[in-house]
Amino acid sequence: MIIEIDFNSDEAIYVQLCNQIILGIATSQFHEGEQLPSVRQLAETIGINMHTVNKAYSILQQDGFVKIDRRRGAIIAIDINKLKALAEAKQELAVVLARAICKGIGRDEIHSLVDQLYDNFIEKIQ
Repeated sequence: MIIEIDFNSDEAIYVQLCNQIILGIATSQFHEGEQLPSVRQLAETIGINMHTVNKAYSILQQDGFVKIDRRRGAIIAIDINKLKALAEAKQELAVVLARAICKGIGRDEIHSLVDQLYDNFIEKIQ
């Protein structure tokens, strides 16, 4: 598992960690039922506080990406309802699109970018 944390980023480390794991799931780097490293192990590997990893795992559990098992730890378990996922994506995408429009990015550029990103994920899965 390759997790890249930017310690100079304004984005919180636990958010970066969540995003890296979600991207790993989307690109089939992580698979359903796969066990993630223990909180202690991942914290030591990355060089961050265990509470940061624990917070990321808790958020991933709340969002339906992992299941926490007392014996096995954090396990990839995608159980998000599709309608809920679409509603969340719509809400997040609305902000991204608003920012793009404010910066003068047009509809065709957005569509091209979305198609490109989607195709990249599909290529990695296959």
